[in-house]
Amino acid sequence: MNSKDLILGRVRAALRDAPGPVEVPRDYRRSFPAADLEVLVDRLVDYKAEVHRIGEDAIAATVGGLVGGAVVVPEGLPLSWRPQGALVDDNLTPDRIAGAAAVLTGAAVAVAETGTIVLDASPDQGRRIISLLPDVHFVVLRAAQVVASVPEAVARLDPTRPLTWISGPSATSDIELNRVEGVHGPRHLHVLLLDS
Repeated sequence: MNSKDLILGRVRAALRDAPGPVEVPRDYRRSFPAADLEVLVDRLVDYKAEVHRIGEDAIAATVGGLVGGAVVVPEGLPLSWRPQGALVDDNLTPDRIAGAAAVLTGAAVAVAETGTIVLDASPDQGRRIISLLPDVHFVVLRAAQVVASVPEAVARLDPTRPLTWISGPSATSDIELNRVEGVHGPRHLHVLLLDS
């Protein structure tokens, strides 16, 4: 008998009289309060994101006015949202994406109480890589996509899709609590909140 068999035998013996797995209740709350857009805006600003309340017809002009370079957009992004000279991600190389000044995507859902925006790789959001490499990320968000809480967001999302949860610009802190932005994603997040 080798060491591995000996250890596993002891583990099995110790667990022999343990109770079986307990059924986890899955009847989470199904009624949710209305989302408060002002709470979302406050959380986003607290996370150092910039929020622009604009009309849908001003998306391309707003992005174009804030960025001095190429903007990567997913193939499924509406044409009217795209700034002039946008680079459509038709399988762009990582170097080409990283060299762009910004990326512009849609969103799947946003959580007001946490200030979190979720992307699910839908056609208007594209591949995850495009939201991670450019230094600036613009996200278009409709008021109807904002929910009050995380359980409500999870109920709206498809768990089989690749989900990216964004709470402000990419940031981390070292042991001395010095904040460093842009370590594993964009250093700047602009949320284009569409007025209804």
